[in-house]
Amino acid sequence: MAGWEVIVIGGGAAGLFCAIEAGKRGRRVLLLEHSDRVGKKIAISGGGRCNFTNIHTRPENFISANPHFCKSALARFTPPDFIALVEKHSIAYHEKKLGQLFCDGSSQQIIDMLLRECAAAGVEIRCRSQVRNVSKKDAFHLETNYGPLDSVSLVIATGGLSIPPLGATDFGYRLARQFGLEIEVPRPGLVPFILPPHLVRRFAKLSGVSIDALVGSSGKPPYQFRENVLITHRGLSGPAILQLSSYWRPGETITVNLLPEHDAFEILKQAQSADIELVNLLSRYLPRRFAQAWCELYASPRPIRQYSLRELQQISQALHAMQVTPAGTEGFKKAEVTAGGVATTELSSRTMEVNRVPGLYFIGEVVDVTGHLGGFNFQWAWASGFAAGQVV
Repeated sequence: MAGWEVIVIGGGAAGLFCAIEAGKRGRRVLLLEHSDRVGKKIAISGGGRCNFTNIHTRPENFISANPHFCKSALARFTPPDFIALVEKHSIAYHEKKLGQLFCDGSSQQIIDMLLRECAAAGVEIRCRSQVRNVSKKDAFHLETNYGPLDSVSLVIATGGLSIPPLGATDFGYRLARQFGLEIEVPRPGLVPFILPPHLVRRFAKLSGVSIDALVGSSGKPPYQFRENVLITHRGLSGPAILQLSSYWRPGETITVNLLPEHDAFEILKQAQSADIELVNLLSRYLPRRFAQAWCELYASPRPIRQYSLRELQQISQALHAMQVTPAGTEGFKKAEVTAGGVATTELSSRTMEVNRVPGLYFIGEVVDVTGHLGGFNFQWAWASGFAAGQVV
């Protein structure tokens, strides 16, 4: 074939979905994937069951330098739209919690569904593709290991820098810079924190302990998330921490409320009449091993009745607002997504087309739109891919 109408670079969620939508419109579509197979990140998502959307998706669930940018695409392809496709392919699914939808079986069911849709839409997929150079005159010209390729429209769906073992590269950012586009600095998102050495020494022995907590940031504006916090051998993880990490900046302190449903001061005051040690009292509300380590840091071990009211107030304050300044994050290697990316000021929110380069589109994770944990990033992939697929 001498030339293609659409070439999509990237065989992840956004790229596959865009290719499907373009193919359904009768466009001649070629999808190039540099790995040996498409959908590698889909395959490992949701613990292998693919948290493919969230029924509570709202623009507020996304982070971007322009928080309004995502609204158009999200409004035109919604979670019920994707659920309808899942049901069309008879894939059983369930809501785990908080609107998060997972396959009953495996993530491979979603990949197979997308491949069937690609086949039905006439999309050609070439894996192990290497794009060595991209240029544009009247059309886009690509130099690849398959030889030269030309297309009217070019869609970049190459993802971010997260999880390099799956093949993540900076190709999308390099191409954006080649065409003179602004980029919001990429950074790890949905990533565990590393604690400073003195806290690691205290908490490393608690690796695997999980606590229901309310965590907050000291940034402007402040953000709070209520979910589990998981202690690791190097720091903190778990849903609440991952959510907060996308907003966190180096040097900021995070606050952990260990008893979000209780008034710690009232609990401590009422226990003054009883002959009970602080660690034993806290063990009624927190895992015992954690309570022991926490008391070693924040309170001398003695019976509650031996503390003054002022000391109890200080202890309760520490329980409701434990201050931690992370030493950093686990980086892109452990990050579930990449925050930042191609600046939304460069793109049409309706079509995802580059304003100054007709025919060039950026979709999915490579764009400066990052979802919260829980299926939101997949919904952005489907929605942005759909938006571009309607016009390429």
